[in-house]
Amino acid sequence: MTVKVDRLQRWYREGLLCIGDAAHAMSPVGGVGINLAIQDAVATANLLAAPLGAGTLTSADLARVQKRREWPVRWTQNLQVFIQNRIIGRTLDAPAPISPPWPVRLLARWPTLRRIPARFIGIGFRPEHVRTPDVYAAAASSDTSTA
Repeated sequence: MTVKVDRLQRWYREGLLCIGDAAHAMSPVGGVGINLAIQDAVATANLLAAPLGAGTLTSADLARVQKRREWPVRWTQNLQVFIQNRIIGRTLDAPAPISPPWPVRLLARWPTLRRIPARFIGIGFRPEHVRTPDVYAAAASSDTSTA
């Protein structure tokens, strides 16, 4: 089986935006591909709702989606490749039983540290939150009432 971790250099062109697996292929390590795809979709909705609603969507708007999401995708892919090469691959290629790598031993020794990789698997490097018009309106009214 071949696993390829890559991403498009440019996720958009006039009238087209690629997100999720269409923009970046993820390793199955950690099972985070769906998390990133959902985060891409949320960021896309947040960034493009207004220009789409106004009928003013441009390629620059599409580029903003890539600019927002490319950094967390890169870091997640780098982490996946590190885990694959330094932990999983080393274990699978060993001719005899080996001791766990130091990061695994560290997690085994201090269980509270297990929250760190769990956070990146579950939430990611840049979590996205749905921003609806009512959220913006509430924020704007609270800003003016405190002024």
